Amino acid sequence: MAQKRKKASKTKTGSTRSKANRLTAADIKHFKEMLLEKRQEILVNVGEMENEALKKSRLDASGDLSSMPIHMADLGTDNFEQEFALGLMDSERKLLKEIDDALQRIEKRTYGICEGTGKPIAKARLEAQPWARFCIEYARMLEQGLVTEQEAARPELPDHESEDELEEKAS
Repeated sequence: MAQKRKKASKTKTGSTRSKANRLTAADIKHFKEMLLEKRQEILVNVGEMENEALKKSRLDASGDLSSMPIHMADLGTDNFEQEFALGLMDSERKLLKEIDDALQRIEKRTYGICEGTGKPIAKARLEAQPWARFCIEYARMLEQGLVTEQEAARPELPDHESEDELEEKAS
């Protein structure tokens, strides 16, 4: 009789885990709000960077009335600051694209599903990175070069393959 109880408790644990990985309507709403807030924050940041780095000339920034720089190093500093701002803006725009893609996945009802394995992405990962496209295990495989993003667009993993088996392949 004790063995039957153990089996029953194992079954309950397994079904609880799968339900815990599924996103509810409240979860989706929460992540959509997070994405929209982050999107707005990025738009403000990019706008400020454009105003500071690209639209302000050296004359405006320093109050210098002469068109010649005081020192050649000033030109280098100005160029470095502008290049740095352009790099930041580029990375912010890429993140903005990821956020827009995540919002589209919400509309298509595919949000929270790993594009590589087709399995649910853990809520903790979505809390940390709500625009995540891949589960942690698949993202590790991407980083290690074991799979490519092109493969993720068309997952060919059998339905019965578990995340544990994926990790074994990665090792």
